[in-house]
Amino acid sequence: MTHDYKRNGTTTLFAALNVLVGTVTGRNMQQHRHQEFIRFLNALDRDIPPGKLVHAILDNYAAHKTPEVRRWLDGHPRRTFHFTPTSSSWLNAVEGFFAKLTRRRLKHGVFNSVVDLQAAINRFVEEHNRNPKPFVWRADPEDIIVARARGFQTLESIH
Repeated sequence: MTHDYKRNGTTTLFAALNVLVGTVTGRNMQQHRHQEFIRFLNALDRDIPPGKLVHAILDNYAAHKTPEVRRWLDGHPRRTFHFTPTSSSWLNAVEGFFAKLTRRRLKHGVFNSVVDLQAAINRFVEEHNRNPKPFVWRADPEDIIVARARGFQTLESIH
């Protein structure tokens, strides 16, 4: 960063990727607490047709596991949460969308305010949803298991 770098705020983007069609639902929030996460879940719930089962893949962020979120989940039996193993968020398909958003819109962007940042994110989500593509997992599961084991071996050798 240069000496005159000025940070103009941050935002939290909650996003859900529909892997069957490739669309993304995103909501910018001021913070990443359980209250905001539940607001996002409620917004998603309003948009998902009745009768649809939803399996959500989540990272292990504390806000996703609070008693309040667990109560919300208990009250929504059509929803199931699956948590990625620690340091394995790359297994979550929406992470590819976050990477694309960062690479194509945020990395070299200049945002004069949080409002500008959020507007850029919202435009990117809208543009993405104009031509969505279903998520297709191309990685070989055996290769993933081998890489995971290799990672654990490396960690063991460090300690």
